This record gives sequence, structure tokens and C-alpha cells, in this order.
Amino acid sequence: MPRRKIIPYNPKLKELARQLRKNATKAEAILWNSLNRKQCLGYDFHRQKPLGNYIADFFCQELMLVIEVDGVSHNQEAVQRKDKEKEAFFDNLGITVLRFQDSEIYPENRDALSAIEQYVLDYEKRNGIKRK
Repeated sequence: MPRRKIIPYNPKLKELARQLRKNATKAEAILWNSLNRKQCLGYDFHRQKPLGNYIADFFCQELMLVIEVDGVSHNQEAVQRKDKEKEAFFDNLGITVLRFQDSEIYPENRDALSAIEQYVLDYEKRNGIKRK
């Protein structure tokens, strides 16, 4: 098994990440119920994970995958600019970003979860990983 890449983060973001976990949006909470405890095809996801100077909504180190959940505030131009910067940072680290609107997650989580599971299966196929 290859060693995991250590991704440095700004320690000042630790407390903010903790607060974001405590105050999750409805969509984040619903998606987390499907990702936590390795429920998504056996992969370990973390929520509100500091990476560099950013906080990813969800992150799986093994897949090098970030999942972002966008609410209405992401329609604002300034927020979209920040999202692009954040995505470019992740891209430079070799991290793929899947982005979902709140409406793709609730009331039922099927669309987002199906897309995530399809990404994981494609990842495994590309990397020669056999399903247990």
C-alpha cells in the first residue's frame, strides 16, 4: 500500500472546521449520513476537513476526492471566484472535486450519492482496484 500524501493545512482553520461540523447545513447532514462510517463503498470520508488554507466539505484521502455542497450563497460572484481558487488549489494537489447543489442532495440523496458511487467505481477501475 503506498504511503498517503500528507497535505499541510493552516492550523488556524481547525476551530472553524469544528464549528462548521457542529452547524452543518441540512444538505451536508444528509450527505454525511451516507458517507460516514465508510458507508460509501468502504471509503473513509471526513467532513469539514482543513486542506491548505481551505476547508473541504468532505474529503477522502484514499480517493484524493473532495466533495463540495453548494447552497444559494454560491450563486454570488465573489463566492464563485473563491470556489474557483479553492478548486484550483485542490487540482494542483491532484485532488478531484465533485460539486453538488443542495437541491441534488435533499429531499432525497439519490442523485448525489449515485454520482459519488459512480466516481468511486470509475476510480477503482482506472487504478486497477478490485472490489472485495
